[in-house]
Amino acid sequence: MKQPPKYPINRFHVSRRSFLKRCATVAAATGLPLWFVQRELGAADPKGNKSPNDRPGVALIGCGGMGGADTEAASYWGDIVAVCDVDKNHAEGTAKRFTDKGRAPKIYSDFRQLLENKDVHCIVNATPDHWHTLVNLGAVQAGKDVYSEKPLTLTIDEGRHLIKAVRENNAVLQTGTQQRSNARFRLACELVRNKRIGDLKEANVWLPAGLVEGPFSVAPVPAELDWDFWQGQAPAADYVPQRCHATFRFWYEYSGGTMTDWGAHHNDIAYWAIGLVAPNKVSSKRLSEPVPGGYNAYGDYVVNYTYANGIALNIRTTRDDSIYGEHLNPDGQPNGIQFVGTEGTIWVNRDGIEASDPEILKAELSDDAVRLYKSKHHMGNFFDCMRSREIPICDVETGHLSANMCHLGAISLRTGKSLTWDEHTERFIGEHAAEANTYLAREMRAPYDYSFVS
Repeated sequence: MKQPPKYPINRFHVSRRSFLKRCATVAAATGLPLWFVQRELGAADPKGNKSPNDRPGVALIGCGGMGGADTEAASYWGDIVAVCDVDKNHAEGTAKRFTDKGRAPKIYSDFRQLLENKDVHCIVNATPDHWHTLVNLGAVQAGKDVYSEKPLTLTIDEGRHLIKAVRENNAVLQTGTQQRSNARFRLACELVRNKRIGDLKEANVWLPAGLVEGPFSVAPVPAELDWDFWQGQAPAADYVPQRCHATFRFWYEYSGGTMTDWGAHHNDIAYWAIGLVAPNKVSSKRLSEPVPGGYNAYGDYVVNYTYANGIALNIRTTRDDSIYGEHLNPDGQPNGIQFVGTEGTIWVNRDGIEASDPEILKAELSDDAVRLYKSKHHMGNFFDCMRSREIPICDVETGHLSANMCHLGAISLRTGKSLTWDEHTERFIGEHAAEANTYLAREMRAPYDYSFVS
């Protein structure tokens, strides 16, 4: 029996004395307050153990590093029956990795053929960003549920198409912004929502800087790679190794740099804590320029958002510590989120949670406090919702709104303009709107447009 992926807090049955001892150990190891750990460990675990016959068929589309990690997690709840990649070596290597008791996943090079497989009940979509939407659309139209890597879409307009398709097909879609299923991020957001630091004034997000490198040389296309298919909807370009696989995210043709990569995680948590749909103002400053012939997504930048209630969200990259002064990276952390209120601050990232006053964390929230969606494991929540048909913690609309925040920042960087956003129409308004609205959608190269999966 496979063991579930590690998570800092899991349900177990113990005596009261052992329970308290275990809570103290977990609190010390995770940095979470004792009252919070006791509440987490004392709650019933809805997942439980599933019958060996209650294992959906899972297919991985996009066999890179993140795809392998996601599928390893999915293999606890389902059987890996198929894999797909336009790189033959990636597909074959992944199929070998998930061969179980002599049963190897079926290999595909065209995801549309995979979606015809009746043994596939859900997919893990770990393709590069520019393929997320078409793969997800094809999957839900074929009756499959979807665990999709972040950011959910390449453009804001794609999100509208995807929401419509998910709802029309009654599909379950989980966006892979897994920090929402991490207890310390939920705790930080609940504390902010319950005004433990007073009225929230600003959130500061520090992101890793992107790559500023180049120029790069054209190379022969590897025999195992279908380069045209890999490029998909993006404009055709000569093969350059740095465009493909892990470093695709530093090209605007396929992604949006660290703004849509790490930003999809931390901006999502800021959005969760602030609790408003979208900012109405965005401005930015480029701190470096791309090298001609090299990566073309901005690697060093500041992006500033303002919400209608006056709350500010400030995004900063971290290459040059000197430009941010003493407030860069509290306690030397490489990236994370700082919430600043009228009565204190909270700092949180994947390594820990801290507050300006220890009592901010130590004092237990009241029984009538605001509580946020609780998920103990992101992939587990997806499979639970597949069975219950309930909304997962990062459903399609949540993924869309979180991605939009990143896209707004990327558009401001690309235009170099301060912009005004209308959350109701999902369009820019006012000065510079005409130019900015041209970035809401991108022309899709034939045949890799919406008709490709219709």
